[in-house]
Amino acid sequence: MHEPIKMLRIKKLDIFIVKSFFMLFIGTFFICLFIFMMQFLWRYVDELVGKGLEMSVMAQFFFYSALTLVPVSLPLAVLLASLITFGNFGERYELLAMKAAGISLLKIMRPLVFFVCGLVGVSFYFQNVVGPIAQAKLGTLILSMKQKSPELDIPEGVFYSEIKDYNLKVAKKDRKTGMLYDVLIYNMKDGFENAHIIYADSGRLEMTADKQHLWLHLYSGDLFENLKAQSMKSQNVPYRRESFREKHTLIEFDSDFNMADESIMSNQSSAKNMAMLQASIDSMKVLGDSIGRQYYREVAEGNFRPSYGLSKEDTVKIESADIQEYNVDSLYAAASLTQKQKVISSATSRAENVSSDLSFKKYTMENNDYAIRKHKTEWHKKITISLSCLLFFFIGAPLGGIIRKGGLGMPVIVSVLVFIIYYIIDNTGYKMARDGKWIVWMGMWTSSAVLVPLGIFLTYKSNKDSVVLNADAYINWFKKIAGIRSVRHLFKKEVIINDPDYGRIPGELEQLTAECKAYITRNQLTKAPNYFKLWMSAGRDDEVMAINDKLEALVEEMSNTKSATLIGALNNYPMIPVSAHVRPFHIYWLNLSAGVIFPIGLFFYFRIWAFRIRLAKDMERIIKNNEQVQFIIQKINK
Repeated sequence: MHEPIKMLRIKKLDIFIVKSFFMLFIGTFFICLFIFMMQFLWRYVDELVGKGLEMSVMAQFFFYSALTLVPVSLPLAVLLASLITFGNFGERYELLAMKAAGISLLKIMRPLVFFVCGLVGVSFYFQNVVGPIAQAKLGTLILSMKQKSPELDIPEGVFYSEIKDYNLKVAKKDRKTGMLYDVLIYNMKDGFENAHIIYADSGRLEMTADKQHLWLHLYSGDLFENLKAQSMKSQNVPYRRESFREKHTLIEFDSDFNMADESIMSNQSSAKNMAMLQASIDSMKVLGDSIGRQYYREVAEGNFRPSYGLSKEDTVKIESADIQEYNVDSLYAAASLTQKQKVISSATSRAENVSSDLSFKKYTMENNDYAIRKHKTEWHKKITISLSCLLFFFIGAPLGGIIRKGGLGMPVIVSVLVFIIYYIIDNTGYKMARDGKWIVWMGMWTSSAVLVPLGIFLTYKSNKDSVVLNADAYINWFKKIAGIRSVRHLFKKEVIINDPDYGRIPGELEQLTAECKAYITRNQLTKAPNYFKLWMSAGRDDEVMAINDKLEALVEEMSNTKSATLIGALNNYPMIPVSAHVRPFHIYWLNLSAGVIFPIGLFFYFRIWAFRIRLAKDMERIIKNNEQVQFIIQKINK
């Protein structure tokens, strides 16, 4: 009877949690998608502005770009939505009520884990199925937009090559009148070697009525035309120069938007699914191996073969001659000037040919290796981006429970910081893997390797209700590591229930003084400890711990005094770190490992020595302060 009711309550709670998360997720997803689309649009704003593109073309551009950005938007949306959802639960004390009812954080997160796993599948589907198709169409569309150029879209100070067979450079442009000033034109319609170079003081470029040609009007300039040389040995290539006041040229130009062939994107790694990527990787490996073997045979049989230009009889003669040393430069010195020139020319030519051949072979192999790495990174990327949704959830949900702040304030800041760190790590790993500096899988999975421990840590801390974002805890830990001394801050109490026993305390102070003196005499704290015995000694100093317990008990009892003078004297007692002067770890083998690893062991050795010296000073300080406290108590008793 009770079990079905319990299950019903859990089901209703699961529905409530999923509903709360889902509504926020939808909103954050579209916000993230819009932000990424604006960033994407900013990258290609030059290809869109001033092109005269139709609305249908613009609609395709935004549609395909949105499809490609869905996998990137999902992780950030999950992170932001989980932070806000659990922040709202914490701020409205709903999370506290769930935990008070005996429901752990993991059980609260369980329905959302299944939901996010579904998002992982959606992300992977977009990465592997929708994404490659959208990337191919988007890449083709962007390339087509780059090829469409209106007549007046010519930048200042740079060469403009969007007009077929022409390169234009304009120093200044008047946008109101359309006049171009200091115009330099390279006409390569007849080939690069027969290029026509035109320089004009000013000019104008306008479209004809049929939108199929450009009218180029040039004023006050010169035309230079290369002429073919009559002999291949000619040092100077002749040219023709023509000066003009006005020159008008009709240039063929199609201003209509023409979609490029999608096959040009077929070799791009981003336009392939995982099966196609793996097939391409295998084929490129086979191609690289065959080319590599062919290049090896060419090199081995070419200039680098051991007996280049020598017959079998020549090698036998060389071995029988038993020549210990021979000077090649003497042969060169005995030659005539003409022979020397021929030798240098032949050697230079052969060296240049070999260098050029090796450079080409190197470029071919490096290009093939780069293409393989590009495909491998894309293959791993489809998995890592999909799994990042789940990883971001296990970061966002615990953080929301820890921060306990809803809305778009603190969650947005934390989400942006986490995502920036993830993006930097992921982008660094991607570039290292792509450039061959890291192994591909190591570079692509670096970000996930960082997020997994972080997610586990935050989930554990949030489930245990541990303090994670408390600055004082981290400051105290840093002080402990760095050896920064803590001081007492005792104040006079307004209400005192039990007064100190001033008759008993002086005797206990005398006993404490005697124990401190005896400890100093026995241990010789200022002397350097034995490096090897240090790691095998006991991990606890019970005598110091007993002295510290007695001191703290006396200080606690005397802090109930009404005397301000005594309170001031109590603040002069040191805070004793009872474990800092012995071996650093409680586990025996861990101490031995620290001692064997010399840099780490040396650090702990000098740290322990410094704390031993500090302990000796603390003991002397306790002895001296005991005398002062006894004197104050005598005055109080009078």
